[in-house]
Amino acid sequence: MLTFLGFAMVITFMCLIMTKRLSALIALIIIPILFALFGGFGPKIGPMMLEGITKLAPTGVMLMFAILYFALMIDSGLFDPAVRKILKLVKGDPLKVSVGTAVLALVVSLDGDGATTYMICVAAMLPLYSRLGMSPRIMAGLIILAGGVMNMTPWGGPTARAASALHVDPSAIFVPMIPAMLAGVLAILAIAYGYGKKERARLGELHLPGDEPDHSEISVSQFPEARRPKLLWFNGALTLGLMGALIAGLLPLPVLFMIAFSIAMIVNYPCLQMQKERIAAHSGSVLAVVGLIFAAGIFTGILSGTGMVDAMSKSLLTVIPDAMGPYLAVITALVSMPFTFFMSNDAFYYGVLPVLAEAASHYGISAVDMARASIVGQPVHLLSPLVPSTYLLVALAGIEFGDHQRFTLKWAVLVCLCIMLAALLLGTFPLFGSLTG
Repeated sequence: MLTFLGFAMVITFMCLIMTKRLSALIALIIIPILFALFGGFGPKIGPMMLEGITKLAPTGVMLMFAILYFALMIDSGLFDPAVRKILKLVKGDPLKVSVGTAVLALVVSLDGDGATTYMICVAAMLPLYSRLGMSPRIMAGLIILAGGVMNMTPWGGPTARAASALHVDPSAIFVPMIPAMLAGVLAILAIAYGYGKKERARLGELHLPGDEPDHSEISVSQFPEARRPKLLWFNGALTLGLMGALIAGLLPLPVLFMIAFSIAMIVNYPCLQMQKERIAAHSGSVLAVVGLIFAAGIFTGILSGTGMVDAMSKSLLTVIPDAMGPYLAVITALVSMPFTFFMSNDAFYYGVLPVLAEAASHYGISAVDMARASIVGQPVHLLSPLVPSTYLLVALAGIEFGDHQRFTLKWAVLVCLCIMLAALLLGTFPLFGSLTG
């Protein structure tokens, strides 16, 4: 009965959000409550939901202040010099333009917002591509590949979803994955270099006319009044210190971002009214993400509290061949590519991953190992027709969605495989486990 209820609940949830009958936020709250009532768990629903929300509270706090912190850094103009330097260096060389596109996208996508990344990068690079005669498909492909890797940061979404679905610390997922992510970055730069060489051979190195645009005033900040060029070095040092403390694990992730955000706000915007304006400007992004995390607490709380996830994992174990069970971490990394392509991140992380993780636990594979494996497929995920921001990218670049997919998909798979191979070589998640009984 529990197995049937569990799978029925997950399938119902996935169908409703994939057919857009309900938003993920509403489905995560309503669907588990209805199934718990149907299963006769009415008197226990409250404590289950509260326990799930309590477990996810640190993740919600971390995401809230991480989004606000990076939004402040972008508003203040921290990344403007890097963007201007990239645009100045690339000039008329297709090879430099290609590699510069990848680097620019990696820098701008650090805030985890795909739509903002696409608008900034396309606005900066498309005029160069047009003037040099380079294919805009290359630009769009490199931008989305960079976004796919940077989407694996805790504030990007998938890592937070994996952490909330499996009740693990986001920093425990992200920090060990940094070297594997760097392997993905190197793969993207190699792809950019290869296409740049081809375009240079086809077009030659062109010398642009003397009226080339002045990049000195270019800014990725959408709020001119919020720029703080005089505080560039302070903001840079604060961000480096934050990243260092994060990697060293000096304090829990939520606390680090709360402290860094508070310092950044006081120094950059000492006026109370400006502080209110900066928070209000990004409140929509914060509410959308944090609301989803707390709603997920209800879903995972009921899924585990009723015993559904245990029953589902046992039934899954009966159909997984004994020879394949120990390789569930690798299998999860591989299936994360097609699964997150054909279904939303919410459906995969809240519906499929908990069942796979529970099954993997019988082979000595920990929940955090499974969480790390589950985010490997993100570069492929962004090419899914279910990702709204991708339509914005192709529209801005002036290319067809199908052409974009055909051009980029093979490289996205390659980047995912590079990340997975690096993670396996470094022991970030295991190649195989052993049956624990």
